Amino acid sequence: MRVITPGVVFASGLPDIAAVFTKETGKKVGIIVVGMGTIVEEMTKKNPPPDVIVLPFQLMTTLSLDGGVAPGTFSPLGRTRMGLAVRAGAPKPDISTVEKFAAALKSAKAVMRSNPASRTMVAMLIDDVLKRPEFAGVNAPPSTKGEGGQALAAGEGDMAIQTISQILPYKEIELVGPLPAELGAWIDTAVAVSARATHTDDARWFIRYLLRPESVAVWKPRGLERFE
Repeated sequence: MRVITPGVVFASGLPDIAAVFTKETGKKVGIIVVGMGTIVEEMTKKNPPPDVIVLPFQLMTTLSLDGGVAPGTFSPLGRTRMGLAVRAGAPKPDISTVEKFAAALKSAKAVMRSNPASRTMVAMLIDDVLKRPEFAGVNAPPSTKGEGGQALAAGEGDMAIQTISQILPYKEIELVGPLPAELGAWIDTAVAVSARATHTDDARWFIRYLLRPESVAVWKPRGLERFE
């Protein structure tokens, strides 16, 4: 069985759940991580075709309308929020409001982030936040070492904005907290069986496994909030 997913869900515990699924069922799961810029083309045109697909809600809705999703399998998965990270051991600023968050960013020498030229959904979402007038004057250079959290962990800058699921894996940095809710800085994702699937029954089984209540214990600590 072949699963195609963006990195934000992969980093949120998908491989761990897949490993337990394989152990319990004997069904092997191959996970392919694809960037947002090419993920729909990968799902709809490339071979071998995927069986399970994970996408942001908007893209999954469009793909479903275009006939790319097996009927009745479109299922909400969860929300991945953007967070602020600092280097491990550094003071953690108060970012509970937009004003306090802006003040924290302006106090930093450099706030690392994914390069918006990559056109990934994460990079564009962060770029939209930083273009708000409250953040005028923030020094937020695009990372030259991968996404923002990765760059901060590698020694670039003193803060970073990135999805929480892509901050938590690095021991060199620490999560301050999610960005203020008023900014709407999150990605909602969905999962479905591909219309091109060659292992449809296994794909449906795996999706039920991803969505079962027991899986929350894997998703939540890694930054993905399951929808009720």
